[in-house]
Amino acid sequence: MLIPHALLEAETLTRLIEDFVTREGTDNGDDTPLTTRVARVRHALERGEAVIVFEPDSQQCQLMLRRDVPAEWLTD
Repeated sequence: MLIPHALLEAETLTRLIEDFVTREGTDNGDDTPLTTRVARVRHALERGEAVIVFEPDSQQCQLMLRRDVPAEWLTD
């Protein structure tokens, strides 16, 4: 299930993005400041290049590139 980022409260969206960009394996040695990484992801969401996916079974949210999302999820 896709969750439109605009429906989330600003603080909730920021925390979701921060969780994503600080996960182990996401920085790959990148020393870019947290605020810059958050801004990049927020911009990708606003441009529609990234989406928020909610998995009901696990009750987890995930950020994904739109190109990696199964096409049927985008049409529901």
